[in-house]
Amino acid sequence: MCWLKGVRGTALTGRFGRQGLRGHSLAAAWGEAEWNGGRPPSYFPRLPKDFCRFMSITIRPATALDYDDVARITRQAYLAGGHLREEDEYLEILGDVAHRAEHAIVWVAEVDGRVAGSVALTLEGQEYSDIARPGELEFRMLAVDPQLQRGGVGRAMVKAILDYAQTLPGIHSVSLTSVDNMRGAHRLYESLGFVRVPERDWKVPDEDIALLVFVKPLAR
Repeated sequence: MCWLKGVRGTALTGRFGRQGLRGHSLAAAWGEAEWNGGRPPSYFPRLPKDFCRFMSITIRPATALDYDDVARITRQAYLAGGHLREEDEYLEILGDVAHRAEHAIVWVAEVDGRVAGSVALTLEGQEYSDIARPGELEFRMLAVDPQLQRGGVGRAMVKAILDYAQTLPGIHSVSLTSVDNMRGAHRLYESLGFVRVPERDWKVPDEDIALLVFVKPLAR
């Protein structure tokens, strides 16, 4: 077992209050009987070792000290991959990590103490949800530093998401949306058991950008 170091239990709830992720009691998931007057427990959540480390890669909740790195890496990843242009307004959304962390769970991946990637987690009906349905944990804005891509960072984050989803009562699937030209990412998701769900594909409003939906049912 290992601890999520330096971040209180509230980090994984994304400040969603007593029930943690909407409608899913993290108290139940972590074996906490009481929430101490409505406040989240003060201990660091203890999770399986494989959740925290994959080789030399550490997955942990983001803190405010990470926000600048997360913004930089996310923008660079989308630009370097040719998915956005400098003038695209969506870059501003990718760069507003503080807002993202207020309304979703944000994780970072570290390699040798350096932030190397980030991802946001959300549920159906929440502000950062695009396609999640009841019972699905959705992840968005997965990004890896372009200098560190193809080094296992993205795979480690997706594996951590799948492990985390298994701890959430009522969650039976993990879902995501990916731009149609992110073929390397598609191969990663498919190698981890995600399947395409074409009937749920959609397009960015007023843009000619096709978004593909992938879902992985969880083994219970």
